Amino acid sequence: MNHYYDSPPDDAKEPTNGVQRTVSFATRNEYILPSKAPEDEGFDHHLVAAKQPGLVRGASLTSRQTASSTSMYSQSSPIRPSPIDEEPHDPYDDKYGGHHADASDAPLVSNAAEMGGRSSKYQDLEYADPYDASRAKPVSEKANPLTKLLTPGDYGKYPLEQRIQDKKRGIGRQRYPFVVWTLTLVMCGVFIYELVSNSHAQGTPVSFKPVVNYMLGPASAVLINVGARFPPCMKLVEAIPPTMQMACMNATSNPPSPDTLCTVEEVCGFGGFHDGNPNQWFRFIVPIFLHAGFIHLLLNMLAQLTITAQIEREMGSGGFVITYFAAGIFGNVLGGNFTLVGVPSVGASGAIFGTVAVTWVDLFAHWKLQYRPVRKLIFMTIELLIGVAIGYIPYVDNFAHLGGFLMGLLVGTVFYPVISTSKRHHTITWGFRLVAIPLAIILFVVLIRNFYTSDPYAACSGCRYLSCFPTDANDHCQGTGLTNSTSN
Repeated sequence: MNHYYDSPPDDAKEPTNGVQRTVSFATRNEYILPSKAPEDEGFDHHLVAAKQPGLVRGASLTSRQTASSTSMYSQSSPIRPSPIDEEPHDPYDDKYGGHHADASDAPLVSNAAEMGGRSSKYQDLEYADPYDASRAKPVSEKANPLTKLLTPGDYGKYPLEQRIQDKKRGIGRQRYPFVVWTLTLVMCGVFIYELVSNSHAQGTPVSFKPVVNYMLGPASAVLINVGARFPPCMKLVEAIPPTMQMACMNATSNPPSPDTLCTVEEVCGFGGFHDGNPNQWFRFIVPIFLHAGFIHLLLNMLAQLTITAQIEREMGSGGFVITYFAAGIFGNVLGGNFTLVGVPSVGASGAIFGTVAVTWVDLFAHWKLQYRPVRKLIFMTIELLIGVAIGYIPYVDNFAHLGGFLMGLLVGTVFYPVISTSKRHHTITWGFRLVAIPLAIILFVVLIRNFYTSDPYAACSGCRYLSCFPTDANDHCQGTGLTNSTSN
């Protein structure tokens, strides 16, 4: 404890321009201010000095500062007030926009209010937040039960201005895209399994015989066997019945030799059809995790770890999972209806295109908040056209891209967090949401029913050209598209 004296010894006195400084004998190398506070109107400083001798008016000590570590004067420098530590704003904290007061600071504030005798009329501005955040909540977040159910934390409870700034900085509902990371690891693991399967069948991880898979991956028969979308494995296709022979997984010659021919049921695998009609409905889902080769995998994972990951950060994992798989499954449903029935299809492109569609929802919903929105729309349109062009590559289905994009628009409209700054904007947003929900359900029901009960080619004979570039190799997109070789 420091002891203070009105008349310190001679060795403790140091004249400086006629000013006498007082020295603490406990520290010997620090100078401190006199304990007596000057007079001031409206405040009983005698009472303050009597209760707390070490309290200095005008100095605020937090729990991070102590009297022994902070000196207001030094021997070689003028008055230098010590900096006050400020905790930086963390947009991912549960207390958005709030001040993070330390519990140990509460008694200091309370005591100061009591000594002033006006505890009911004054607030400490360092800790109290006079801003009513509830009045600044976006109107679209106040009564949205889906937002409360599918989003982590207390997103939407901090001021509207802060949400807008975070939006412009790319800060969303969560910090890390855990679902995207998990999906990426799973897809890479599944691709390794594809390579191992092709190696067991043909002796090499990548198919080079009878033709090269330009995606640098397994043969088409291997892709079918591990779960590619292939309508003859999912329903009875009269042109490709279960007993029809096609190239086995180990076929390396063109045309295949008799000992490398298998039935469609054998190539489909998964236990066969049990003497019934093909019914492997899970091929609407499994292809999302499969890829045709190294090039296909790298392109999709690059898009998934950038665009798709950012969408998960902005939406939250709950709404993102629903949007991702709804887009991926619907893309396979649409492709199963209108592409050539004898061509297998794999890839997460439909799901990724669904997340790309969410960026369009964001653009139009926050048009006034975007930087150069027209320019951004032009670039996004070019990117979409490039993605559609990639859909003409073998094993890649353009209908999966288009279907995923359409479903991403509908489901993304429902789950994407929209910042509404007016009642009119709020009403329009919910109008789109109320239309999107039944429309998405109707599309799923109608197209799944159409896949199993009717001939899609009869309804739209020209639709096949959206995913098939007519050449001599594919008979100008006529027939089934199935050949007896491993080439597609």
